Amino acid sequence: MLDITTSSLLAGTAHGFLGRAGGASEGIYAGLNIGLGSDDDREAIIENRRRAKDGVLPGSELVTVYQIHSAEVVTITGPQPLDQRPQADAMVTDQPNFLLGILTADCVPVLFHDPEAKVIGAAHAGWKGAIAGVTDNVLITMEKLGASRDHIACAIGPCIAQPSYEVDAAFRTRFLDADAANDRFFAPGEPGHFQFDIEDYVAARLQAAGMTKIDKLGLDTYALEKRYFSYRRSCHRGEAGYGRQMSLIGMAE
Repeated sequence: MLDITTSSLLAGTAHGFLGRAGGASEGIYAGLNIGLGSDDDREAIIENRRRAKDGVLPGSELVTVYQIHSAEVVTITGPQPLDQRPQADAMVTDQPNFLLGILTADCVPVLFHDPEAKVIGAAHAGWKGAIAGVTDNVLITMEKLGASRDHIACAIGPCIAQPSYEVDAAFRTRFLDADAANDRFFAPGEPGHFQFDIEDYVAARLQAAGMTKIDKLGLDTYALEKRYFSYRRSCHRGEAGYGRQMSLIGMAE
């Protein structure tokens, strides 16, 4: 059985934040590893992609991008072959039957839906993309397709939580240089280190951009080992690789 978490704010469209349960991968990738960039068996990854798609919107066309920790957004108007994925970290579309898929392993997945304009979006917000404005760019691109910020709802899926996300002083300085008010997302940690709340940071960016319908699921990928892959957890254990989970949103025809 797949582990699919949904948001009440996105109830009008097919979507889901998937965990690692129900996949074909084994070993350190055990479960529903979707990461084409991992050293996992490719056939297992392709099978996992199929299971994920069928679990959220059967019969749809799964679309993913080659994620580069940027603020780049692409508009999906047709199928994207795996070997021709555009380099970007977010997608939007107003076309039915395309299932937008974002991969994460501690970074923040955000799904967007405007039920009035029938426009959807999906973003991968690592700290680099988040501070560069990837979620802001999703909203701008959705508006180009007729969406309105008054109608858009968004949900923030499983990501690394503040107690699990230790950063150094230089990391914190980047955010303070961008906006001194960002200090509120950092709690004191070990000497010279801080605990960063990336989920709240992304939520605050959305709120500052005019979003009033924001759902934070509050699921810690690092701590919930049986449910989610975690890049940081794998690094701390010295593992040779790490899996990625997928967050999906699409509109049925």
